[in-house]
Amino acid sequence: MPSTPPPSAVPPASVLDLAPVVPVVVLDDVALAVPLARALVAGGLPAIEVTLRTPAAPEVIRAIAAEVPEAVVGAGTVLTPAQVTRSVSDGARFLVSPGWTDALLTAMTESGMPFLPGVSTVSEVVALLERGVREMKFFPAQAAGGTAYLTSLAAPLPQARFCPTGGIGPDTAPAYLALPNVGCVGGSWMVPADALAARDWPRIERLAREAAALRRNLSAGGRCR
Repeated sequence: MPSTPPPSAVPPASVLDLAPVVPVVVLDDVALAVPLARALVAGGLPAIEVTLRTPAAPEVIRAIAAEVPEAVVGAGTVLTPAQVTRSVSDGARFLVSPGWTDALLTAMTESGMPFLPGVSTVSEVVALLERGVREMKFFPAQAAGGTAYLTSLAAPLPQARFCPTGGIGPDTAPAYLALPNVGCVGGSWMVPADALAARDWPRIERLAREAAALRRNLSAGGRCR
């Protein structure tokens, strides 16, 4: 088991500003964790969300936190206060949930880590703003209304910023990143299953580099803030 990450590994001020794309990683094999994280970081995507959907996820987080200090590893699909505590203990430097409850929000707030609670309705956004939370995950992005929905929120709720996740790929990501209330997007297209199975780290690094360039490409075209 990897050693505990050093206490000097401080959390980022904001997950939304680390990179235009946050890779959403689901791993069953801990042996893939470190080389995958190194490939993503080399490609320019330092923030990595490891979802708690597999039994291996806690060890994956520990491995990346201990052996890839350049990475900012986070825990995704966080559903309970117990998972918050465990993830922070394992070395997660940010937390992401698909939705939220009062108990989960309290646990994430008290963890001291930046977090992105999931929302898909205006009422959920307003409730979080009332609690002082301004950065959120918009999920499931495509199914919940996509860019049109987020555009509608920008004028009445300009203080809310989002990381849309769910159904987003390289073709749709630029439209999200062009919105003023979107800090980054989450997706898994730069970590295709066949590349993982083949341990094709150069391909993953190339896909990560292309994803990392999306905001620069938008800026060059004059469409991004």
